[in-house]
Amino acid sequence: MAASTRLALFDLDNTLLSGDSDYEWGQYLIDRGVLERNEYEAQNNVFFEQYKAGTLDIHAYLQFALGALARHTPEELEQWLAEFMEKRIRPMIGARAVELVRKHLGAGDLCAVVTATNSFVTAPIASEFGIPHLIATEPERSGRAFTGRVSGTPCFREGKIVRVRFWLDSLGQPLESFAQSTFYSDSLNDLPLLCLVKNPVAVDPDDSLAAEAARRGWPVISLR
Repeated sequence: MAASTRLALFDLDNTLLSGDSDYEWGQYLIDRGVLERNEYEAQNNVFFEQYKAGTLDIHAYLQFALGALARHTPEELEQWLAEFMEKRIRPMIGARAVELVRKHLGAGDLCAVVTATNSFVTAPIASEFGIPHLIATEPERSGRAFTGRVSGTPCFREGKIVRVRFWLDSLGQPLESFAQSTFYSDSLNDLPLLCLVKNPVAVDPDDSLAAEAARRGWPVISLR
């Protein structure tokens, strides 16, 4: 099969999804009684506001979020993830997002989700969209169990560039080899990767990214 000449990268949270899967996973575990509401919810909200403000310390957040995975067995987590997909994620998948992904897949573009949210939570979401590649923050495992630590470079801000380049190099298709490269995102946190691709697209952007897109003349679309 000939290598694709077009690359389409999709942020996940508040881009393809009309919500944040990482935040909702924490809230789901709270509502299920797995996590203590007052303590975890308050800290989850603090980190979420820092993310939106562009001030998140990703390592501090991952220590918090991945620690929740480490406290439970893989069997428990898989059961909860299936219910989470059904109750929280599928309602956040809109027809326009599905149509956009299908357009790129149908054109033969090389497609990937590129997300800061960990791969345990996001792998079934990428599969739901039919996107064959996932570039996400990787939680460390010991056997099948999670350790609570991150493996490698977090897929966040400049880390997304590191992870995307590593993935493309593993395919023998460096970023510069694509005639067209597109990245869809809602967040100013993704400015490094948006500036790197040939076709940056702001999707239902936060106020900061909306202003940046207007300044740079980038297209702005809505999937809501």
